[in-house]
Amino acid sequence: MTLVAGADFGTLSVRVTIMDTGSGAALASASAAYPLHRDPADPLVARQSHDDQMTALCEAMRDAIAEAGIDGTEIAAFAADTTGSSVIPLDAQLQPLADYYLWCDHSAHSEAAEITARARTEKIEALDWCGGTYSHEWGYSKLLHFLRNNPEQRARFATAAENCDMIAATLCGITDPAAMPRSVCAMGHKWMWGARWGGLPPQDFLSRVDPLLDGVNDKITGRWGHSLQEAGRLSPEWAAKMGLRPGIPLPFGAFDAHWDAIGTGCRPGDVVNVVGTSTCIIALADPQSRPVPGICGAVPGSVAPGAIGIEAGQSATGDLFDAIARRAGTDVASLCAGLTGRAPGSSGLLRLPWDNGDRTVLVRPDLGGITLGWDLAHTPADEMHAAIEGMAMHVGLIIDRMSSGGTEFTRVINAGGIPQKNDVLNQIYADVLGREVHVPERSPVGVGACVFAAMAAGTFAGLTEAQAAMCPPTRVFSPRPETAGAYAELTDLFRDVYFAFGEGTPCDLGHVLPSLRRFRLGH
Repeated sequence: MTLVAGADFGTLSVRVTIMDTGSGAALASASAAYPLHRDPADPLVARQSHDDQMTALCEAMRDAIAEAGIDGTEIAAFAADTTGSSVIPLDAQLQPLADYYLWCDHSAHSEAAEITARARTEKIEALDWCGGTYSHEWGYSKLLHFLRNNPEQRARFATAAENCDMIAATLCGITDPAAMPRSVCAMGHKWMWGARWGGLPPQDFLSRVDPLLDGVNDKITGRWGHSLQEAGRLSPEWAAKMGLRPGIPLPFGAFDAHWDAIGTGCRPGDVVNVVGTSTCIIALADPQSRPVPGICGAVPGSVAPGAIGIEAGQSATGDLFDAIARRAGTDVASLCAGLTGRAPGSSGLLRLPWDNGDRTVLVRPDLGGITLGWDLAHTPADEMHAAIEGMAMHVGLIIDRMSSGGTEFTRVINAGGIPQKNDVLNQIYADVLGREVHVPERSPVGVGACVFAAMAAGTFAGLTEAQAAMCPPTRVFSPRPETAGAYAELTDLFRDVYFAFGEGTPCDLGHVLPSLRRFRLGH
């Protein structure tokens, strides 16, 4: 029996999972919260303290050890994933100069627009592999915002780090920027890093965006690696705080959704929807696949070596369902309870789920939700059904866009917290997408981190073997053939409206409402 531990750092808390690699059983799972700092005067701000995260990690680890009833020194390896792009500016000793700009901090929208415009003008190849648009949620945007708005800190600024890399460096006692572990996952998806063009994007390009970025690439130094490589060994200081044995290995970290995908047992050709308040979509593509516009990056080795990891997403999913229920004075479960067996489009509503903007494929945070087809008899349950259909059709567009890079995607895995308690959603996704939808029987959160900890401990010969031993089995939702024709027609309507309102593509909007009325009347 080999015991390993993994931590999943989320927006509001960290969860530690302890697993037995022999049986694949999760022996314990414990979480501890930390505050998210918002600014009442600026809704774009979302910051978080590194010290708060580390305090919570130690609390959660000790609680998990107690729950498992083990001696913490029995744990053979530890791994951690985090949100991203969550960026922290550091001094020459890797001490924070400020809080993390958390993934949901959107302060850097102007900086992102400037980076995108300059990269398009100069035809920077790295931008193509980012989907053609650089995001306000990503590394250089946030770093430039920090440098512009904190002039008193510029002299002390030595480097910046992603959350997952800062956690690894701290736990391993690394204090030299030149030794900072840099995750290929984090740097590839959020910092335009790629071996194909020699690493980070050209320094002269960044300097032309803003002279404050002069020399910045010389400061983004360290050791670059993927999640099957060792970032370092647990320091005595942090081993004592966490109740673990010093010297155990830690792999390079990664983003939570990428490791959650591994925790579902994903393989090449799979699409994993990590469905929570928003949806992060992770896919494993052929190493020869091409860049795809409108996605959140395609990075070799970001999820697993030997495949290109593709990231996409939806800016609001569970948040949207909650908003519909809240306006109705009820909850999501109650609204969904009566939706089983409803015919495709039977509400007569078409819902474009842009209530928090569009992350993929239009990359437009300035869009708003649209519901077409209302009549006087519609109910909140009708809107919920249409919203789930809209989410599924949007995922279909995203899969089509990802497939344009040259990889066929045949299986969908619905992970995250929502699919395990919403079978209506899973069946609608299967029907709309025309693919099997696999749902893990228990939460895969933390499993991916434990899989990579097990690999760091040398327990398994390969990642596939580790997944087979440790990932939960899945329930399968198969598409119902009798829904195929109706959902094909509804998806065509959705596609027309999506691109008409989202990018101004001409289409005949005059047929949309009559078509929805036909669905409503069952014709």
